[in-house]
Amino acid sequence: MAKKLLDQMRDALRSQHYSYRTEETYLDWARRYILFHKKRHPNEMGAPEIQAFLIYLASERSVAASTQNQALSAILFLYREVLHKEIEPILLSAAKRPERLPTVLSREEILRIISLMNGIHKLMAQLLYGSGLRLMECVRLRVKDVDFEYKCITVRDGKGEKDRIVPLPGIVVPDLKRQIERVRLLHEEDLAAGCGEVYLPYALETKYPNTGRELAWQYLFPAPKRSSDPRSGKERRHHLDPSGLQRTIKEAAQKADIQKRVSPHTFRHSFATHLLQSGYDIRTVQELLGHKDVRTTMIYTHVLQRGGLAVKSPLDT
Repeated sequence: MAKKLLDQMRDALRSQHYSYRTEETYLDWARRYILFHKKRHPNEMGAPEIQAFLIYLASERSVAASTQNQALSAILFLYREVLHKEIEPILLSAAKRPERLPTVLSREEILRIISLMNGIHKLMAQLLYGSGLRLMECVRLRVKDVDFEYKCITVRDGKGEKDRIVPLPGIVVPDLKRQIERVRLLHEEDLAAGCGEVYLPYALETKYPNTGRELAWQYLFPAPKRSSDPRSGKERRHHLDPSGLQRTIKEAAQKADIQKRVSPHTFRHSFATHLLQSGYDIRTVQELLGHKDVRTTMIYTHVLQRGGLAVKSPLDT
């Protein structure tokens, strides 16, 4: 019996090692695209129907350009990788994202927010700022990624499936060591309960059957409870849900009376800007952030060159 279209799409996404979050997002966009056209099969549709859906998202749903582009990427994946059908590019083009400067906090503001946090979320926030990590890079860290001898953290499979090395802030070393000890005790409990096997990428669990039970591969910030793996059905301990950290940072920023829109990514923006302020060259910052193109990193030089960071107001002269 032939598989349903979305099941075929799921298989294609997994064969190309897309993350589970991306898999669910792409499947949701494909489903919404089909429902929008009253369940017509995508094989019967093409560029005009895709364009109509994108226009609907922009005009009726008022989605951001990034959301519209995400929907387009998902639908094009469906056509190219599942239906093996090329779409005429005449009508389709990515929505232009507005050029906005990132929100950057001062070092004092960052420390004020962190001081109002505690426990595991405080440690994670310190790594977001001190190492310039993206939210999911921090959440997905494993014990083996921390190197106390060389004072660095290895970010595995970052954006674009690239590895990179970032600095490990010395101030968090004692807390990180205590966190790893907590992970060890939790892992021993899981092993005693007949579990303790963590998710491994790229079919490593097939190649190395016992690797997933090693402490080194356990998540540095594990979830409080074990759960069923949505792909394999195995009972495992996953990493923490990122929404908890997002919520805690927002609440701490409000308590600190900071009148800016603060998110976990604001810590990364601040990391990059403060490095440039300290005199580090743009290429070094590019490597630490894991940017493919230096032009992406250049946005932080624009932050430094504007307003109070570079130009003195004539009212003050």
